[in-house]
Order: sequence, then structure tokens, then C-alpha cells
Amino acid sequence: MQDQLAEVIRQKLGDAVTIPFPVLTRRDAVAPRLEGKVRVVIGMRRSGKTSFLYQCLADRLAEGIARDRLVYFNFEDERLGALEAEQLGAILEEYYRTFPHYRGAARVTWCLDEIQVIPGWERFVRRMIDAENVEVLLSGSSARMLSREVATAMRGRALETVITPFSFREFARAGGATPPTARRLTSAAEQSAWLARFDDYLAIGGFPEAGKLAAARDRVGLLQGYVDSVLLRDVAERHGIANLVALRALVRQLLRSPATALSVSKIYADFRSRGIGVSKEHLLAFLAHLEDAFLVFTVPLSTRSERQRQVNPRKLYLADHGLAQAFSPSAGLDRGHLLENMVACELARQSRDLAYVRTPQGHEVDFLATAFDGTRCLVQVTADISSAKTFEREVRSLSEAGALFPDARRILLSETAPPRGQSLPVGIERFPIWRWLLDAPGGNER
Repeated sequence: MQDQLAEVIRQKLGDAVTIPFPVLTRRDAVAPRLEGKVRVVIGMRRSGKTSFLYQCLADRLAEGIARDRLVYFNFEDERLGALEAEQLGAILEEYYRTFPHYRGAARVTWCLDEIQVIPGWERFVRRMIDAENVEVLLSGSSARMLSREVATAMRGRALETVITPFSFREFARAGGATPPTARRLTSAAEQSAWLARFDDYLAIGGFPEAGKLAAARDRVGLLQGYVDSVLLRDVAERHGIANLVALRALVRQLLRSPATALSVSKIYADFRSRGIGVSKEHLLAFLAHLEDAFLVFTVPLSTRSERQRQVNPRKLYLADHGLAQAFSPSAGLDRGHLLENMVACELARQSRDLAYVRTPQGHEVDFLATAFDGTRCLVQVTADISSAKTFEREVRSLSEAGALFPDARRILLSETAPPRGQSLPVGIERFPIWRWLLDAPGGNER
């Protein structure tokens, strides 16, 4: 058995340093190197974590690093089923037996995918970065350990890069288009082409594989399968949840309600009326597990009071608006909610902190986003501002919130232009949603 295991390791390493890297859609996420730290690539299942590892390796190759110093090793291989943590060192020794001149003299980049399937892997990785001249990137998720927990297991020795489903820029790039760099488009035909791509993005969503399927039925099945994997493997199996009826009902309700206020108490009362037996405490735990698995995220009210933050409802957003398309009849989806979810995901990529604002006059602004450099912006999202009443309402909310946060940039995002004869107050900027998404800087270094 040991001889067979050694042969598998030898074969995998041989492939790892020779097989050309696949040509994939370039992601906007970044993975800067820092001495003594492991880079952990985390995110929801099927969002493209492994593809990003290959992108990192291809970038190192483009920098001039020799191909045989760039190693991708996937541990989710049934032939490695007998491998234990104490034997992980054999992978290093086999590599350096082939390339002894690199040991200590040249930095080797290791991408270790799905390493969490080996219990006790953390000690091996810490030894690697302490004793060898290596750069280490990790990724993976399973019922045993979520991708977020892979980073936690390194106890301060890791930096995170979050990979999400495609942004609009990445979606366009995957379709062969080059996002424009200029703020304005001079060609009406070009603008029409981008509007068509945006409609495709709205209908398909950002999961890389979904964009490869032409039939809506196939996309729905694919995305529902993704959610089942999260529900069963990342939540139910991981946390020993037996009440799958309540868990499934909660997931369906959440995925049909993007960009809405979340009240667990109302969900609990609704479930009771429908005969679904579950406690409020269990619903709160289910929600926390779903957030840990990157299926959904919530945004709190902007307030300095912890009590106010706790008693006011959080707003719910999905990892990708395509999930709502997969779990709701198309006629039952609010376009404005899908657009708001899309903007929430983009702001989450860019921001250190995200909240919503309620003004003293009782009006709301969708987002107060704080960037990593401390700058802030207020963002209001609406599908249609062509009516004077809607336009005035959205502008009023932004103006009131602007008085609370005078240092914040104020942005109104919409699909339509303001009514004829109406102009924006000084200090408020308006952008078409599709254009703002294209100009978004991307990247999500943590």
C-alpha cells in the first residue's frame, strides 16, 4: 500500500510541474505575497477558487519563475485515501528528490487544493512555511472543513482572498468582451451591445459554469445542485443537522427574497403556521451556517449603538443574483431587488464595511460602504427613476443621508435617466447600473 501511495504522489508531482496551466477567465481578485504568511483562497462552492489558484501560478510563470517551481497538488483524489498527516512530508521529499538544487536556494510555489481532507494538515503547512523556502496557497471546502475555516485553522498565519461568482466585468470577459476603460462610450452600437450583455448577466448570474449553458432549464438545475451541495455538505453534514425539512424551507425562502429585510421572528411564525417544526434559535443557527458557507450575507443598520444594530432587521443578500433566478418563478422576481443584490455583491468585493442607512425622517439608503482606505460612499439603487415621484423620493433619501455622513460620496444607480427637466442636486452623482459595475475596480484583498 505504501509503495502504491508513493507512486501516486510521484505521478501527481510529475503532472504538477509539466502540464500546461489551463487558459481561464481572468479574475479581478488579487493574492499579494507576504513573507511567512499562507494565502488562503476562500468562497462559495463552484465560484472559481481552483481556477484562481491556476491564475496565480500562471502569473508567477509570466514573471519568469521556472515551470517546475510552480506546483498544483489536489488532495481530493481517491488514490490518496490512505494518506495521513504524518505522511504529507513525503510529498515535499519526493519533490526535492527530483529538484534538489531548489531546496533552500529557490522559492517554490505550492498550491494545495482540498488539503483539509487530511486531518492534521495544519501542522504540515506551518512546517512548510517555517522550514522551507516556499510560497503556499491553500483552498478547499468540504463537510469536514468549510473554506472559511481553512483560513481560521492557520491561527494568524494566513491572509484571505475571497473568490465570488463573476462580477459583471468578469462575466463580460468570460464571454470574450473587453470591458472599456473610458468613463464614457462614444458609440451607440457599443452601448447597445453592453446593455445586451447586462441583460444576459441579469438572467444568468455570475457562476462560471452557468454562463456556459444556453438553456435556462439547464442553468436552473445546475444552480439548484450547487445549493443542495451547500445545504447538505456544508451545513447539514458539517453541523449534524437532522431537521432537513426546516433547513430546506429556510433556504428556499431566503433565496426567493434577495435585498429584503430579514426577520427570523416572522419566518418562525410563518413556519409554525405551515406546520414546520423548528425553534427560533435553530433558525438563527441555520442562518449563521449559511453565511459561513458563503451562500448568503446580511447587512446591518448603520448605527453606533450595538443595541440598535441588534433590534433592527438586517438586509439579506445572496452570493449571486442567479440563485434567485433559479429558485423563483421569473414573474415573481422584483427586478429592482435583483439589481440591488448585484450592487451589494460588488460593494462587498470593494468594501471593508457595508451597512444600510435609515434617516431621522424615516427614509432609507441602500448602502453606506466604507472602503479599505476609510473613504465612504452612500449608494442608492433603483430600477426606474423616470417618474418624478420616484426620482424625488430617491434623491430626498440620499440628501438626508448625506447630512448624516457629509464626508461620504453620494451615488444614485438606476437603469433609466431622470425625468425630463429634472436635475440632480449638487453633490449627488448618477450612473447607469451597468456602467457603474463595469467601472468598479474589483479586487478583494483581505
